[in-house]
Amino acid sequence: MTRTRLKNIIRGLTQAGSLFPHQMAFTLLIPLRALLLSPAELLRRLHPAADQRILEVGCGPGYFSPALAHAVPQGELVLADIQPEMLAIARRRLQKRHLANVAYHLCDGHHFPFADSSFDRIVLVTVLGEVRDRSAYLREFARLLKDDGLLSISETAGDPDKLDQQELIALLATHGFTPVHQYGNRRNYTINFAVADTEQQQ
Repeated sequence: MTRTRLKNIIRGLTQAGSLFPHQMAFTLLIPLRALLLSPAELLRRLHPAADQRILEVGCGPGYFSPALAHAVPQGELVLADIQPEMLAIARRRLQKRHLANVAYHLCDGHHFPFADSSFDRIVLVTVLGEVRDRSAYLREFARLLKDDGLLSISETAGDPDKLDQQELIALLATHGFTPVHQYGNRRNYTINFAVADTEQQQ
């Protein structure tokens, strides 16, 4: 490994605004990650129905993805990531578990090629802070959510791109979202948002 490549990997791990390096994807799959937010706890906060459609944005190597796919056996999980290497790792993990209700999408950083009102849940875990064009993504999320859908954003301690709760709520308010459920604490939290003019608390 060249010195330049090593520096780029280290920068991705420690510098705000940098993509998490795919070379270190294995660190996102360690069991200790559950101490911050486990797949089971994420599902409890999402409370999806079995026939719903979920978009997981920034899925990385798919730490939460198997649990999400199992939760919607009559529905569909769409995994989206801007790094093809991460998406490939996630695909292998899901296929190894014989989960067939999963689709894969390589993000372009601006647009999602899905119809309006396509998803019941849109899920981001420690992702939004890495997104360069947050406004574009949030406009897309408002378009993609069903009337009773939820945009679920989780942040955990130690992430250099972490948004604090008030910062997140203020950002989403400018794009027409309002918080409907909040879980966890200041260090590790999940906030579920609905589009303000179609809010249906569940």
